[in-house]
Amino acid sequence: MTPEEAKQLLLEAELIHSPETVQAAIGQVALAIKAKLADLNPVVLCVMSGAVPFMGHLLPLLDFPLDFDYLHASRYGEQANGSKLTWRSGPWITLKGRHVLVVDDILDEGITLATICKRILQMGATSAHIAVFADKETGRAKPIRADFVGVTVPNRFVFGFGMDICGAWRNLPGIYAKKESAPS
Repeated sequence: MTPEEAKQLLLEAELIHSPETVQAAIGQVALAIKAKLADLNPVVLCVMSGAVPFMGHLLPLLDFPLDFDYLHASRYGEQANGSKLTWRSGPWITLKGRHVLVVDDILDEGITLATICKRILQMGATSAHIAVFADKETGRAKPIRADFVGVTVPNRFVFGFGMDICGAWRNLPGIYAKKESAPS
């Protein structure tokens, strides 16, 4: 996608969640995580690359002892549709006997997060919890549910605040939905 195409896409997109709503949601997620995990010294795993903005805002609000690491597993790359899960990196911290919090940008179909949690438990984690910034209302059953959710988004292609569209716009402070095509 060229810069001009990316700018046009944003001009035509619909704002779903404002930057103010995003920040308020992060605060609510942090409070819920603290209530459940503060006494467990969890390992907090950032799912690269989409969760980086969410993690960057969330981590300073988790004012309790924890260990931090990351992993990189994706079904999307720069494509709009998911395919086979690819493991690229980590986690590096030993998870055996630990409570783990996986932080990701969006729970869409749930396949990626379900696979990540399965692998974490196979690595000996005592528990695997999930925090996502956005949970997409797909209307279909998902193989896993998030324990902590910032916002819900409609069943449309969304981007911003870590979520990209063809590699662009992860850096937006709000959440946008791609313009829906008119029926032909």
